[in-house]
Amino acid sequence: MRHSESARPDDSAASSRDRTDATATGDSPGAAAAKVLPGAVAPRGNRRTRRRLTIGAGVLTGVAAVIGALLVTPIVPSADAEPALDGFYDQRPQWKSCDVPSLDKAGAQCADITVPLNYAAPQGETITVAISRISATDTANRRGIMLSNPGGPGGAGLDFTPEFGAAMTPEVRARYDLIGMDPRGIGRSSAVHCGWTRGFGLQSAGLDAAGYAESVASQAELAARCATSGGERLRYFTTRNTARDMDVIRAVLGESKTSYYGTSYGTYLGAVYTQMFPERTDRIVLDSAVDPVRYGAVDMMRDMGAPNEAALDAWADAAAAKNDRYRLGGTRAEVRATLMDLIRRAAEKPIRVGEYDVDEHALPMMLFTVLDDPRAYDSVSDMVRLFADAADGKPITPDPGVLTSLAYMLKADPADGAAQMAIMCGDVAVPRDPAWYWRNIEAARGSQPVFGAFTNNITPCAFWAPPVEAATEVHNAVPALIVQSTGDTRTSYGNAQGLHRAMTASRLVTLENVAIHWIFGRYPNGCVYAAVNNYLLDGTVPANDATCQAD
Repeated sequence: MRHSESARPDDSAASSRDRTDATATGDSPGAAAAKVLPGAVAPRGNRRTRRRLTIGAGVLTGVAAVIGALLVTPIVPSADAEPALDGFYDQRPQWKSCDVPSLDKAGAQCADITVPLNYAAPQGETITVAISRISATDTANRRGIMLSNPGGPGGAGLDFTPEFGAAMTPEVRARYDLIGMDPRGIGRSSAVHCGWTRGFGLQSAGLDAAGYAESVASQAELAARCATSGGERLRYFTTRNTARDMDVIRAVLGESKTSYYGTSYGTYLGAVYTQMFPERTDRIVLDSAVDPVRYGAVDMMRDMGAPNEAALDAWADAAAAKNDRYRLGGTRAEVRATLMDLIRRAAEKPIRVGEYDVDEHALPMMLFTVLDDPRAYDSVSDMVRLFADAADGKPITPDPGVLTSLAYMLKADPADGAAQMAIMCGDVAVPRDPAWYWRNIEAARGSQPVFGAFTNNITPCAFWAPPVEAATEVHNAVPALIVQSTGDTRTSYGNAQGLHRAMTASRLVTLENVAIHWIFGRYPNGCVYAAVNNYLLDGTVPANDATCQAD
């Protein structure tokens, strides 16, 4: 057989994570949410109260009914699953044009690979995973394939290869077939769509109990839409199944091992692959890393609070230094005060920008999406000035990039982000009691006034069916190179240190005093780039961890 023993649904590499708090209340998702809503209804105008009660009553009942049905659905691994996988591992790709400009320019080819929806029942429904290949040019020194993932979860990666490939030296680039992939549920692969009315499954909880009650109802509605449209099928769009898909792709491409480059969530996927298929791994680069112990819609999210507030301070300093241009305040404190006032105004009356109403739930998210790169601080200032002018009723000309972000976030244009929630919620169970999240939000407001209500907020995962299998406990000695900036706002530096501990043969290359998320291919740095390229060239991790400075 060509597939690893670890591909079996009952592989011992997965062990349960202690998350007993996820269901400690004993309530169904609908009942738990309903408990917090009455107490959270603080008067704040008829518009908000009516909307909150209308959503809450119908949606939460629907969530309880649909998820209740899923809870009794047995997940029975097939005793014949292993031999039944041979047909997937033995298929051959049918290469075709990608019809993606960046890939076509690079001479890539694309193919669709067939995989089981549920590896425990491979004789059942199948789905497709779209892949791309930019072939090695140095056939005499060809190393093999390099699978990749750009993060998310839910990020489409079919055309990711030209981006990180551009950071490789010509000698390194020539030795690998770079393999892009839209993971299951995403992009050109068999996709997950839940008919959401907004694109992003994450939002800020708002400023008070009334705003939080709105958020609880909104997140429950997203979960209900997915439960209704996806049902049992949705539960198999998980990281562990994506790792199994990767191993099928490896075999289909005729390779005994695969190298890998992943950033952000892609580091977690890569770590899971090394745990499930350690004998199939070659050279592994994990950029801007997730601690497997912290992964999920609670701990990983909460870890984002402090670095985002630190980045906000750095932005406020930059904006204050250009107060003659942005008029947001002459000091950090004044800029922050302007921003908090703007969020309060958005809570009372959403800010109209084009066709979009930006409220207290969306405004912090717009900041979050652009604070992961210090080179964008002027753009952040332009955006905040735009929102301030709009709130004042002044004529505005929105930047096209701002409108694109609002279209996705508030209208699910071009598509909703349900795949992100399907993966996160399907991987790790979370607490279900909305009151638990509310306590964390209130506790965080003092030190995290802008982002604490986002990073501690309830997500659709609180109303999701339980995972079909336990999360992967990563602890192995697979060699890997981890690169991380100390100020990363998406995956905190502590997360990289956690992954480094979990992968005992790894080395950590630290980029100091830079708040960048995703380094190799996005943020040129001679020291980091040299470390990655040297490792990919000769396969030897550095003797010791290393520290780099900004160029």
